[in-house]
Amino acid sequence: MNIKTIFPLVALMGATRMHHFGDAFSLPDASLAVFFLAGLFFSSRAFFGALLLEASLLDYVEISHLGVSDFCVSPAYIFLIPAYFAMWFGGRLSANFKSMQGTEFKLSIPVIATLATSITIAFLFSNGSFYWLSGRHPNGNIAEYVERALHYYPMYAGYALMYVVAGFAAVKVVKMLPNLLAHKTA
Repeated sequence: MNIKTIFPLVALMGATRMHHFGDAFSLPDASLAVFFLAGLFFSSRAFFGALLLEASLLDYVEISHLGVSDFCVSPAYIFLIPAYFAMWFGGRLSANFKSMQGTEFKLSIPVIATLATSITIAFLFSNGSFYWLSGRHPNGNIAEYVERALHYYPMYAGYALMYVVAGFAAVKVVKMLPNLLAHKTA
């Protein structure tokens, strides 16, 4: 594992986990993208577990010591594990695409399709479990769930996509730096 890649992922989750959709003072949660990028760069299940531990510790500290609402903590909270696994596994699958090999490293159609599928599966686990199991919607029905899902999915997917694209751009810049520096000194 490369500390130069691990640290930014851990730090990004730590810096953004406080609010799902952000507010005037904080960025939206980057956890989905962190798990996808972690899967892309690391096959280690131990790192996946470490990220799960980080997420739960951050939630605990924010709720118990920083005054963040515990509204989302319910029996459905456990379903974040398969949601994040969907993202990590999507990253693992994407690592095998030709567009990720060698100097290519680009967002190809297969990578974007895998990312979109991973986000959708993660949404169904996290949002669906919250709606049906949290007790916050005791008279829930399919029509109401679909209405709420259509409201929340665009932000959920949009922020994940935004962070993954930013991650790809950052990696591209880092990969280009040696060539740029060599060209500048020549």
